[in-house]
This record gives sequence, C-alpha cells and structure tokens, in this order.
Amino acid sequence: MTKSKLEHSLKITIPAKTFAEKIDAKLAEIQKDAKIAGFRPGQTPMNLIRAKYESAVKGEVLDTLIQEQVEATFKKENIRPAIRPKVELDKFEDGKDITVKIEVEALPEVKVKDFTGLTVHRMKATAGDKEVTDALNKLAESKKTTEPSSEKRATKTGDVIVIDFVGTIDGKEFKGGNGKDYYLALGSNTFIPGFEDQLTGQKIGATVDVNVTFPAEYHAKELAGKKALFKTTIKELRQFKLPEINDEFAKGFGMENLAKLKDMVKGELDKEYARVARTHAKRSLLDALAAEYDFEVPAGMVDLEFNSIMAQYEQAKKENRLDAEEKSKSEDAIKKEYRAIAERRVRLGLLLAEVANQNKVTLSNEDLTNAVMAEARRYPGQEKMVFEYYQKNPQAVEALRAPLFEEKVVDFMLGKVKLDEETVSAKDLYDFDPDAPKSKKKGK
Repeated sequence: MTKSKLEHSLKITIPAKTFAEKIDAKLAEIQKDAKIAGFRPGQTPMNLIRAKYESAVKGEVLDTLIQEQVEATFKKENIRPAIRPKVELDKFEDGKDITVKIEVEALPEVKVKDFTGLTVHRMKATAGDKEVTDALNKLAESKKTTEPSSEKRATKTGDVIVIDFVGTIDGKEFKGGNGKDYYLALGSNTFIPGFEDQLTGQKIGATVDVNVTFPAEYHAKELAGKKALFKTTIKELRQFKLPEINDEFAKGFGMENLAKLKDMVKGELDKEYARVARTHAKRSLLDALAAEYDFEVPAGMVDLEFNSIMAQYEQAKKENRLDAEEKSKSEDAIKKEYRAIAERRVRLGLLLAEVANQNKVTLSNEDLTNAVMAEARRYPGQEKMVFEYYQKNPQAVEALRAPLFEEKVVDFMLGKVKLDEETVSAKDLYDFDPDAPKSKKKGK
C-alpha cells in the first residue's frame, strides 16, 4: 500500500479458493428452489444448475466480495473515504487469485482545539420610533388605492392612468396584446421597456401609437425580439391615495388598535434584526475558525464544491445577474477566487462536523419539522401545498438537513465563545460589510 497525504492507492487480493467457494454456496442456494423441466424442486443436478446460472452468479458474487473486501480494508487501515472510491479489477482469470486496485481520498483527522477562547463580534440593534414609523408607512403603501384626479394636465411619472390598448406585429393582432380599462402606474416598469415612457407627457383622451421591441429574452418566445405597435388610448388620470394610519388601519391587520399594531411591528423588526445580527456573528465565527485552522482537505471534495459554485456563476452570467465586481474580473481570477472559497467551505464543513461529533450535536425530527414549517411560512396562503410537497418527497426534507445541521452547530459554538457585543443602529446593522477594512470602534 502507498500513501500520499490524503490520497491512497491500495491493491487487495481475493483468493481464487474463496471466490470458488462463494460461487458454489450461491449455486447450492439456487438448487434448493430451482424449477427445471423434468426435475422436482431441489433435485436438479448441480451440473445443470451450474451450466444455467454460473455466469450470472459469478458477477453477483464478485461484486459482493469486492465490496466486503474494500470495506474491511478501509476499516483495517483506518481510512474514512471522503468521496466514492475508484475501484477496478486489476487481474481476473479463471482459477487464479483476483486482484483489485483502489484509489481513494480519505477524510483528514481534524483535531478540534478549545474554541471557547475565541472572540466573536456580535452586533445588536433594536427598532426605535423611526424604524417602526418607516415600517408602518410601508404597510400603508401596500394598502394604497387610487382615485380619480381632478387635475387638468399632462401625464407624468408617478401617475396612474387607465388605458385601452391593441397590440399588433406586422399589422396583425397577437395573443395577449390587447387590454381594456387597464390601470398602469407610470414609472413602475411593469410593461415592455419604452412603453411607459411614450405615455408620459400625454393628454387625457389622447390615442398614442406606442412603438416598442420585445426584449430578446422575453418569456413568450414567439414575441422575443420582435417590434410591436400598441395603439393606446389614455382614458383617465388617477392618483394614489394612502390610507390613514390609525386604529381602523390597524384592524385591517387583525390588531385591536394602532398601539397593538406598533408593538407587533416592533417585535417583527427586532426578530429580523436579531436574524441579521446572528448572520454577521456566524460570519465572524467562521472567519475566526478559518484563521485558526489550516489542515489539508480532500481535493475531490473541493472539486465538487468548486464545480457547484462555478455552475451558479455560469447561470448568473447567462442571465446577466453578475455584479459589477464579478464582471470586472477575468475568468482565471474568478476561478482562483472561487476555488479558495470552495476549499474554505470544505475545511469549515469538516471542522463543524467534528465539533458536532465530539459534542454530540445532532438533528432531531422536531428540528426537521420546524424547518419544514419555516419553509411553508415563506409562502403565505400555500402552506398546505408546501407541507404536502415535503410529505411526498422525503429527499426534499433531506436537502434541508445539511444547512440545518450547520446552523445548529454554529449556534452551539456561539453559545460557548466569547462575544464582543456592540449596540448599533438598524442602518449600521444592514450596512455592515465584514470584508471592509477594519477600523477602530468608536464605542459601544
């Protein structure tokens, strides 16, 4: 056996005698129940059983023996495979010993240090009057209505207009191109680019020829990239009307009065701030661990993580969702950066797994149930459908296991480390950039 860091090359031998004995034992089992014309069950001569079944039995026995020998070898050599090992036949001849070659990457031995002395930066923010008022204004914005405007003027951005329109391509109307009494908020960008611009600065009652080109990536492929004319009549000018924020407004959200609504809003904001603060604390913890540990990690695991990250990058690139920084970097620079991220993720993942193992941190069925409930709450009105989806798809529940397990281990560690707590404003909490150059703290 040869070893090179985490990579192992092994060769195992299966004696020809063992192979033959296993085949004979399997054929004897078959003989007991075999039904062959001219013979009673269990009375078929072995030479006929061997002629009919030996070829198939050889493959089955060989697979079983190899699996047993590989597992026994890993146990003997104290090897924990990081990913599926590569196993191939080296020599396989009738009547001779069988040799099998194995290429495997092992998980490293992770020695967990005493992490209770680590210092983790943790921010804390609470919702004040301004944050509560801003949130109430957003709620009011979500409940706004429109009313006819008495102003006699041209349309402008921010107005709501009522329109009729008929769309044509090459003089022919197309499916979905017509609308009647449609309420359109100018500046909302809900229509094709350029459509709303051509209805801005127009008189009420005017009929406007709106010429636009459907985007190349338009969801209706039969329209993508095509030029269209929308003959549009502006029938009415309306303006937004915000509801008054009072006790009656609060009742629309199931609250007894405005004071109760404010309490509820403050509670929800504080929960959200705590969630964001916890995210920052997790990043601070992982940064501290990354600086503390630098053990070798299996290249195969890094490759899998790297390929996953690059697949997401390529998808974002295809959909033009890259940020300015990503667009400015070369492909080689991107790959170098993402491989470093992949290696960090694998190393931290192995470390957290060992912390969990040593401290008996496990996931319970209740943890998974709560995770499913949290997923369902993300889709108001569709909770039942989400629950049914997870009930019918156990693999979807399993997909929640890994991230949920990581969060549980992180929470365990955050409960053990030293916390450098800092009270900040909600704005500073959301504006915090863990990658920005560190500056001296002003005071807590």
